[in-house]
Amino acid sequence: MPPPPGWYPDPSHPAVERWWDGSAWTEHRRGPEATVHLAQPRPESAATVVAPLPARTGGGRARAIALCSAGTVLVASIVTGFLVLQDDDGDPAAGPVPASATPEDPAASTEPPEAAASPSPTEDPDTLVDQLNGITLPVPKGWEKAEDTVGNELTLQTPDTYDCPGDPGLCRQGRITSSTVTGSDERSPRKLAEADIDDAADAAYDEDSINRKPFGGITRHRQVGAGTVAVGGRSGYFVRWRVHTEKGAGGYVQSLAFPSSTGSEAMVMVRFTVDAGRGAPPLSDIDAVVDGIRPVGDGETGGGVGASVAPGQ
Repeated sequence: MPPPPGWYPDPSHPAVERWWDGSAWTEHRRGPEATVHLAQPRPESAATVVAPLPARTGGGRARAIALCSAGTVLVASIVTGFLVLQDDDGDPAAGPVPASATPEDPAASTEPPEAAASPSPTEDPDTLVDQLNGITLPVPKGWEKAEDTVGNELTLQTPDTYDCPGDPGLCRQGRITSSTVTGSDERSPRKLAEADIDDAADAAYDEDSINRKPFGGITRHRQVGAGTVAVGGRSGYFVRWRVHTEKGAGGYVQSLAFPSSTGSEAMVMVRFTVDAGRGAPPLSDIDAVVDGIRPVGDGETGGGVGASVAPGQ
């Protein structure tokens, strides 16, 4: 069984840690300040071993301290030797050390830190960078990057809020999220998009996470677009619905699935939500974002959907 996803010592650069997605190494690394150094005992432990014992410590007590210190160094040496043997070939394609050989550290999480997937303040304000999935998304005019995200889900949103027409709360007229597909081994973009669109519609216009219905629930929907698209040079598939709600004008939802160009080429899901009411963003914003998705570091790779999707009414 391969080790679970997590941060492990990089086989090529043991001084840093690298993200293992469960099947292959990705390009995400974190610096030495976040790394657990197994091969280096603490300075005070080393001093205990090499410093002479005081003359008046008492024979039994002195021997006990010496044996405990020697045991600590022996255990550290065994663990270090095990790690060296595991990564001796220096092959970056090899798997990480099994989780059982890694010490438990409350600061070491099995999930990549949000900072690894979130854009830094110095990045282009017109581009959302999804480092974990190896893509960038353009920020449409009149939209903004969300400062607060849930888990590893990066978000673009319209800046203004309004009172939801259903249960009390604040709603936005547009929202776009990018995340990694989890819990499925499916590699078909079409099957993933077709399976996701119903959940995307419910999340946008039916019941929220605390059992409220901001729009009174969905009354009906119809598909207004679907097809294969090129996304950042990769083949993807989208499905778009027009959703009608009990209260309010409803809106449009779209699920777009495609493979990442980094690491193990995990499947990526981008969801789009745009209200149908007055003042909502144009549907062309969805097409502009899809057309502008690029691999990280490659501003020349073409997108694809553009004007080929006729907006539904």
